[in-house]
Amino acid sequence: MPFKQPAINEHIAQSIQDHLNQGESHPLADFGVIYEQKVQWGDMDAFAHVNNVRYYDYAQSARIHYLEQLHLFDENSYTILASSSCQYLRPVTFPDTLFIGIRCKKIGNTSIVNEYLFFSQKQQAIVATAETVIVFFDEKGENKRPITDTEKQQFMQLDNNTISHAQS
Repeated sequence: MPFKQPAINEHIAQSIQDHLNQGESHPLADFGVIYEQKVQWGDMDAFAHVNNVRYYDYAQSARIHYLEQLHLFDENSYTILASSSCQYLRPVTFPDTLFIGIRCKKIGNTSIVNEYLFFSQKQQAIVATAETVIVFFDEKGENKRPITDTEKQQFMQLDNNTISHAQS
């Protein structure tokens, strides 16, 4: 099954490619899915930086984008976020755009572990990392269900479709 939409926006891919063409590395070059998140003025808190809770919202948007690539976020798919964590490395302020790399770190029997990398365009640096565990449920949303071999293959194929892999 083909992927639903571009997993990496063209201008994001070009930005990363420019770094690689100059002989520089880029922390997102090994991610098959990169989500673009514009920082809004209202995302900041009284300390004049993006509030820590907003990163969870950003990760949720990136996760939905990731699952949409595989047609696993629709009315026929049931997933539950079992756990999430975020490590804040640098403060982010408005205006900025974050490129959020997301990939499958581990595929279990009924769950996957996703890892996230938040890259600030303004700072040209990693500003946060995160991890989530997503559990798959049956069509009624009542019982855990096994991840099929086809789905496992799709996760691996999507995650291997990276900018650095295309250079090899």
